Amino acid sequence: MTRKIIHIDMDAFFASVEQRDFPELRGKPVVVGSSSDRGVIAAASYEARKYGVRSAMASKVALRRCPHLIFQKHRFEVYKEVSAQIREIFFEYTDLVEPLSLDEAFLDVTQNKKGIESATQVAREIKQKILEKTQLTASAGVSANKFLAKVASDQRKPNGMYIIKPKDVQAFVEQLPIEKFFGVGKKTAEKMHQLDIHKGKDLLRFDLARMIHYFGKAGQYFYDIARGIDERPVRPHRERKSVGIENTFSKDLVDEQQIKLEIERLKAGLVKRLAKSGKQGKTLTLKVKFDNFEQITRSKTLQEPIDQKLLSELAVELIREAPLNRPIRLLGLTISNFKGEDEEPEALQLLIDFKY
Repeated sequence: MTRKIIHIDMDAFFASVEQRDFPELRGKPVVVGSSSDRGVIAAASYEARKYGVRSAMASKVALRRCPHLIFQKHRFEVYKEVSAQIREIFFEYTDLVEPLSLDEAFLDVTQNKKGIESATQVAREIKQKILEKTQLTASAGVSANKFLAKVASDQRKPNGMYIIKPKDVQAFVEQLPIEKFFGVGKKTAEKMHQLDIHKGKDLLRFDLARMIHYFGKAGQYFYDIARGIDERPVRPHRERKSVGIENTFSKDLVDEQQIKLEIERLKAGLVKRLAKSGKQGKTLTLKVKFDNFEQITRSKTLQEPIDQKLLSELAVELIREAPLNRPIRLLGLTISNFKGEDEEPEALQLLIDFKY
C-alpha cells in the first residue's frame, strides 16, 4: 500500500501570531527578536521577507535591509499554546503525528480516524480547521513519503498546498534544485556544486559507493531521495538527538581567561540539562561564532558516555584545537550520540526545539 504522508508547516508562525494578536501590525514588516546591536531575528513576516529579512539574521543586518522594520519581543508561552491547539486538530485525524518544531509536523494518514481515502482532502480540512481555530494559515505538502511531503510544503507558501503523486515523483525530483532538498545545507550544497551536482537528476550519475565516499553516512540518504525513496516512518515519539547550551555575549570575547570562564559556565549549565534529560552521550561538540558571523564546530567522540570530569577535559581540548583568532560572539556546547540510540545520518537529525 502506498503511504499517504502530509507535512504541515505554519506560515511565518511567530510573526503571524504577533500580527494576529496586534491588528496594527498586519500588512507591515514584522520580526520577532531584539533590535539591539547583538540581536538575532527569530522569525520574519512575509512583508519583512520581501526586503530579504530572514530568521537567524543579525538584527543590524535586517535593519539595513528594511529600516522601518518592526521588532516584537518573543512570547514563547503564547506560541506553545497555539501549537498545542494545532496539534489537537492533527490528532482528530491520526495518532501518527511527528512534530519537528512548534510550527511543523509530519502526519501519516494512510489509515486515518475519519476513513478519508484522499490525503489531499485531509490536508485541505486540516488547513481550514487551523484557520478557523487560530486565524492563522498553514502550507501543506502531500506525497508518499516524508522527504517528498516536506519538499512539497515549500512549493506554494504561504497558505498553499502541493501534491506530488506517485507517477510524478521521479520527474519532480529530477528537476528539483539541490538547495531545495531537505537535508542539504549550505556546505553540502557547495560540495555538490563542486561535483557538478545542481539538480536531482545530477545525483543519478553517482552510484551508492561514490555517494558514500563523498558524503559519508548521509550518502545512502542522498542516493535514495534522488530516486524518490524514503522509508522513514512517521514517529510520534521522536526523541531528542542532542542536549546543548549556548550563549551570545553582550561584548565579544577576546581574552583567553574570559573564554575559559565562559566555557566553564556553559559546562555547568550543560551538566544540569543532561541530568534533567537523563541522557548520556558519547560526542561533545564545541560551537564558536566569531564577530564576523563565521561559525566553526569541533567535536570529540569517545567509546563510552562522557561524564562530568571528561566533559571538562574534552571542552578544554576542543578550545585548544579551535582557531580562536578573532573576537568571539557566541560559544556553545552540545552532547549527542546518546547511549543506546540508533545512528542516523546527520542530514536527518531534525530539530525539535524552537526554530531561530
